Amino acid sequence: MTTESPTVNYKIGNERLIKVTDNAARKLASLLEKQGRPNGALRLAVIGGGCSGLQYTMDLVDGPKDRDILVPTSNVRLVVDPKSALFVSGSVLDYNEDLQKGGFKVTNPNAVAHCSCGESFAV
Repeated sequence: MTTESPTVNYKIGNERLIKVTDNAARKLASLLEKQGRPNGALRLAVIGGGCSGLQYTMDLVDGPKDRDILVPTSNVRLVVDPKSALFVSGSVLDYNEDLQKGGFKVTNPNAVAHCSCGESFAV
């Protein structure tokens, strides 16, 4: 019996899919280091919900899953599933320390409407 792990089939993307700013890359690297996942990634996904119909979810993961798109950028790794990639193509991921509206923020050129709280969008 072998103990080989199954091969994960994923694609490599680039900054045309999503660009990560220096601030976001530093914060992401710091979070991954604190969790003991220096080779981990940030998973960015788009799900239904929120006032405008779509919203982002983000989670720290060990790496890509089957069919994912891995974007190595700014010395960090970002993972996006194929369906979410359709919505986030051309976006920029930034991070800011502002007390009220701080955190990771996606600037998406495909979004045609946003709710007033800024947590959801429509395309």
